[in-house]
Parts: sequence; C-alpha cells; structure tokens
Amino acid sequence: MRELSTDDAPASIGPFSQGIESDGTIYVSGQGPIDPETGDVVSQDVREQTRQTLENVEAVLRAGDASLDDVVKATVFVNDMRYYDRVNEVYGELLSSPYPARSAVEVVKLPVDIKVEIEVVAEA
Repeated sequence: MRELSTDDAPASIGPFSQGIESDGTIYVSGQGPIDPETGDVVSQDVREQTRQTLENVEAVLRAGDASLDDVVKATVFVNDMRYYDRVNEVYGELLSSPYPARSAVEVVKLPVDIKVEIEVVAEA
C-alpha cells in the first residue's frame, strides 16, 4: 500500500490519506470544492463546486500517475438532489466514455459546508 499525496489538492481534514494505491488500484478519498492554495470553498454555485471537486480528484490521481480517464467507479455525494442535473453537466464534461460506474447519494450534511463531494476508484 502506497500513500498518494499532493499539494495540488486540499490536505485531508482528518486521519485519512488523500489517496492510496494498492495492487494496481487507486482509491481517492472524498474530495470537495476547496481551493488547495487558499483552503476556501471556491463558490456557492454547484457547477463550479463540481468542477473544482473533480480537479482535486484529478490532482490526487496524478500523484498516482493516473487521470480521470482511469476512473472505474465514482461516488457522488450531494446535499440536495435538486443539484443532480447540474452536477451531471460538469461531470459529463470532465469524464469521458466509457463513463465509470457511479452512485449518487443525497446526504444531510458533509464535513465542510459544501454542496458536493466525490470519491473515486481508478486503475493505476
């Protein structure tokens, strides 16, 4: 097991790694719309939050010599399913066919005051 860490994504806010590579698979912990340079939420617009979230996911993947094209499974957490179409719009722009398997879950609250969080599993 190898820890993946990068300054190009926000630091973890608890006792967990940004990502782990194990036996040819990369596991990226849930990423949110935090600007890694400032530590601030990028916007209140869910599209902008989704874009930054996926940029943070991609930064962790790059630390494992992978990209969004290598993602095989994604889990999307949103704090309101009314945002689902807007999240999909940006998700569809940044990921490509064949799209990863995916789950989308509405949650009451996320660890930080954000609208979206995404975790992925990718091939290394």
